[in-house]
Amino acid sequence: MELGLTFPLQRFLKVKTPAYGTEPDRRLCWDLHVIDLRGRKCLLAVHCYSRYTFVRYDVPPLQWTDIPGLFREGLLESLVAAGFSQEQVEGYLQAGPFEITRTHGRREVAFLNRAWEDVLALDLCLDTDHQAQLLLDHAVNTRPSRCAGVDGLETALERIRA
Repeated sequence: MELGLTFPLQRFLKVKTPAYGTEPDRRLCWDLHVIDLRGRKCLLAVHCYSRYTFVRYDVPPLQWTDIPGLFREGLLESLVAAGFSQEQVEGYLQAGPFEITRTHGRREVAFLNRAWEDVLALDLCLDTDHQAQLLLDHAVNTRPSRCAGVDGLETALERIRA
């Protein structure tokens, strides 16, 4: 599974620019970005195929050193809260080892930016007491949107379920 880091996230983490990914199936690709919400550094993760989005709020410095672990924990909590079973999510996470790459293309990053706009628009759903943002994730993922992987307007939650 490929985790594509945006240039701002690469600079924030002070990592060398990773190689381009080689995974042809965008269902196994996510793009990750660092955003500020209420003055705190947060992880924004967007599925390249469906535009399913989750946020990890106020990520402490130590967690930034383990991007795969941070991603794994965030995805598991978000998808289980969205109605997927723990076994389904664990099965998806077993699709292969995590590989850190560059982002997966201009179109995918454009939709990541749209997801970020949705997060900012739905800021009232932010729960500053928890790192997992289950209400915010739900609000973003049940909003009709477009994505790189599927034509037409529908919700990211419907697309990732398919």
